[in-house]
Amino acid sequence: MDKLFNAISGDKDDHPSSSILPPGNKAAGGAYPLAGNLLSLLDNDDHRNSTADDASRHAGSSGSTEMFKSILGSLGSQKERVTQEDIDEDDAVRKHKKYVVDDDHDEADARGLGTAAAMQALKKFSSGNEHASGSKSEGAFLSLAMAEASKLFDDKASKNKVASGTDKESVVRQAGEMALKMYLKSQGQSQGQSQGQSHGAAGLASLASKYLK
Repeated sequence: MDKLFNAISGDKDDHPSSSILPPGNKAAGGAYPLAGNLLSLLDNDDHRNSTADDASRHAGSSGSTEMFKSILGSLGSQKERVTQEDIDEDDAVRKHKKYVVDDDHDEADARGLGTAAAMQALKKFSSGNEHASGSKSEGAFLSLAMAEASKLFDDKASKNKVASGTDKESVVRQAGEMALKMYLKSQGQSQGQSQGQSHGAAGLASLASKYLK
């Protein structure tokens, strides 16, 4: 994970201690400590609906609430698998640089676009610009990642830079999985933070400062 952390440095200013994402529990599970609140969100209809609405707001005309609801349902059914998987740090850095920073002309698949979008969402979320006036629920980062994926797909598709067989739903689903892994990783990062800080807020800010340049 250090390679990915060292490849990115965002705004390293102190972030407010007010809760952006509530702390997950400390029970170990899979590759990361389980973030109980975010994982529970995927099982709750009201929370899924709220997160889907938030994603649609961020995405604008690029993504509908119904599409995001469907993808959140899919993520819920796959959450046990996702908690067992680690983040390929080198690959994530390369994909963000290739498809977002450099806007590479190669045709992109779902994994590439989804990973790049989740990284871009982490950068935006940690800057405070995206959540300052929006939702501060436990789904805020997840909704932003899905919205970024939807918009990135549309941008690449308009330039004929999407690989054959790659659809928007698969890109958004990949971004959601990556965002969930990042959030779970941030819980482990934040265990050493002072008790006065939100685990989610402190962990994601720390993650971004190490991931993104």
